[in-house]
Amino acid sequence: MFFVAGAKNTAAGSGGGNERRSIYQKFREVDILDKKNTETALKPGEDRAILLGLGMILSSIMMYFVFCITILRSYADSVWTEEGVCVVLNSTVTADMNCSYNCGSDCWRVSKYPCLQVYVSVNNTGRVSRLSHNEETQDASSDCFYVPRCQKDSVAMHAMIMNISERLKVNQQVSCYYDPSEQQETVLLTRLYDHSVVFHSLLWPSCMLTGGTLIIVMVKLTQYLSRLCEEIGKIKR
Repeated sequence: MFFVAGAKNTAAGSGGGNERRSIYQKFREVDILDKKNTETALKPGEDRAILLGLGMILSSIMMYFVFCITILRSYADSVWTEEGVCVVLNSTVTADMNCSYNCGSDCWRVSKYPCLQVYVSVNNTGRVSRLSHNEETQDASSDCFYVPRCQKDSVAMHAMIMNISERLKVNQQVSCYYDPSEQQETVLLTRLYDHSVVFHSLLWPSCMLTGGTLIIVMVKLTQYLSRLCEEIGKIKR
């Protein structure tokens, strides 16, 4: 009887141990499956985030390239770098200038606009210079202050020039840009690309480059911390 009871107790103990071991294995399998599902769900999201960051970096590089060959080049080539105060000495319409406008396919017609000449004194130094609207006007006409877009209605262009002439009255002070080396006698009323334009042109590509870099760094940091936590969990077991 004693041996029979001992055998039964041994069998019951081994059965309980096997049962506890099977329950532990099931929990272990469920834990491993949950981790695999989490890793499977996170990996596509991490890949998309990295692709987004790389796309932002490449886009910012392209924006930098376009900026360098357009705005920055024109800004660097401009000799009108110093800002001063100009006093209007004379503002007169001298003559009519011819221009051509597009009237259709392979069709060009001639129209006219008045040439406004404005002379100013730079910084009250007695230096008399001709005032031009900006770099484009200076390249298009070395005599006129402003060159309007050519159109069929010459009356409208004449009214536009006369309106500008009334705004630039004698003895009026205006901000202007001049060449400090005095190689260019003409001064400009405005610049196409000044410091603020260059700053804003650099700001947006820089923000995009910084954002893309931060996205990639955050994803890599998350992956590193995840692997570190997994290794720590293995050591504790």
